[in-house]
Amino acid sequence: MKSQINNILLNWWVNISRFICAAVFLFSGFVKAVDPVGTQIKFQDYLAVVGMENKIPDTLLLFGAIGLAMFEFVLGIYFLFGIRRKFATVMLLLFMLVMTPLTLYLAIADPVKDCGCFGDAVKLTNWQTFYKNVVLLVCAISLYKWSLRMLRFLTESTQWLVSLFSIVYILVTSIYSLRYLPIYDFRPYKVGVNIAKDMEIPEGAPRAEYETTFFLEKDGKVEEFSLENYPDSTWKFVDSKSVLVKEGFEPKIQNFSISTLADGEDITDDVLSYEGYTFLLIAPYLEKANDSSIDLINELYDYSHKYGYRFYCLTSSTGSAIEKWIDETGAAYQFCNTDATTLQTMIRSNPGLMLLKNGTIINKWSSVSLPDEYELTAPLDKLPVGKIHRHGFYEKTMWMFAWYLIPLLVLTILDRMGWLAMLVYRRRKRRNYLKNLSNLLIKK
Repeated sequence: MKSQINNILLNWWVNISRFICAAVFLFSGFVKAVDPVGTQIKFQDYLAVVGMENKIPDTLLLFGAIGLAMFEFVLGIYFLFGIRRKFATVMLLLFMLVMTPLTLYLAIADPVKDCGCFGDAVKLTNWQTFYKNVVLLVCAISLYKWSLRMLRFLTESTQWLVSLFSIVYILVTSIYSLRYLPIYDFRPYKVGVNIAKDMEIPEGAPRAEYETTFFLEKDGKVEEFSLENYPDSTWKFVDSKSVLVKEGFEPKIQNFSISTLADGEDITDDVLSYEGYTFLLIAPYLEKANDSSIDLINELYDYSHKYGYRFYCLTSSTGSAIEKWIDETGAAYQFCNTDATTLQTMIRSNPGLMLLKNGTIINKWSSVSLPDEYELTAPLDKLPVGKIHRHGFYEKTMWMFAWYLIPLLVLTILDRMGWLAMLVYRRRKRRNYLKNLSNLLIKK
């Protein structure tokens, strides 16, 4: 009796562990797939920590981001349906044996503030990520040891179809998000957001407090000073370091600013308070920008000039890169400087286009989905592109579930029908063979 109870409890533990891993990996893989550029940027952050920024091509990092999303999502599917049990448990254990000590190092050294394991959807501290991985490692060890206790929800003859379709589904999701912007926008610059409002700090809100240490040199000797004991001008500034000692209120949008190229004038308030329409061409790095839509961008500028709309190109590129872009494209619009990280957060396209009205984000487009002359046939206030169109989170989620489950169900039914047809054919063939053999024996 006791062994039977232990057996039941063990089965429960294994299957609870299996569903925990399924939920985590499905979510983690999916949010990476809908924003592969975000994962690529996080890879670059990690490379910068070890001094390898710009050592690996962006394309390779992007392939790595899509590959990681595919691996995690498909692994989650395996645990959800209880298929490929041996393979899935081995892959999970190896993955967690690598990631758990790695996240322990990240928690101790704290080189980056967010691990990026759930993209921009859920932010975890490095210690939270480590604790999560400890739980997953325990689950992984249990599943590896008792993998056959996982309940299988699909037959072995169907699991190949689920595996293949899951890979295709997550690959198509990643490609779509790359081409047309992320399906889910978890970043601060969503359609409908008023940038100026989300930059505000409420009156009376607690402010963050930092302790700054200054490194100054005199007579070849470098010493540390604080604001309280800052020395005279005979000391030469070398470096400074600020440490957060007390957290305060943090607005949703930080470090957003726009300055002119000519004299560095800050025009952020002017742009965000303008009551009319403003087009912002977002190009973090002009030297890497997709130039396939140059003519359409110029037509958009002509359209904005015709109706009196503002048009700025925001970039972090140097003056030489801007001059080269102007020479190659004939751009007549005004260029302004904005931080590269901010621009990459605003829109996952280089270049991308954002439409503002009175500081509110009305619409966003990637470089391959820009509005053309067939859409821009009148002033923006009379066109659909000039109005906010929000797509609800639950509506999108239902569509994403439908696009996975319905084709999978249809393919499964067709596979089963093919299997039944083959079974009937083989039985009929065998029956005919036996009938012919019987007739031959009777004749003899």
